[in-house]
Amino acid sequence: MTTDTPSTIDEYIAGFPPATQQLLEQVRATIRAAAPDAEEAIKYAIPTFILGGNLVHFAAFKNHIGFYPTPTGTTAFQAELSAYKSGKGSAQFPIDQPMPLDLITKIVEFRVQENLKKAVSKKQPPLDKPRESP
Repeated sequence: MTTDTPSTIDEYIAGFPPATQQLLEQVRATIRAAAPDAEEAIKYAIPTFILGGNLVHFAAFKNHIGFYPTPTGTTAFQAELSAYKSGKGSAQFPIDQPMPLDLITKIVEFRVQENLKKAVSKKQPPLDKPRESP
């Protein structure tokens, strides 16, 4: 990868060898299909999808693709992620194995619902606050 921080996901992906680029594009397309309304950005110097806040991040490393669906995303899919090295809010998918695209889809769909619920609850006025009269 180049030392300059990329400003787009395309720039980020272009900084890797062709085989890694292909994996990153698979992950990107999978996220895009599961969250078509999400916006693409670079946050924390890695590809990020945003929908009512950060949805998921992903990144390439020497031996794996890192996937970051927040702690709730990894907790909800703990059993499915048990085949991979994972931590609080992250999972590592080895680059010498097929990407678990179905699992990524399920996690992204979960995160979309989570963020949409959070966005709706933020728009609701607090119940204990009296409404102002006109």
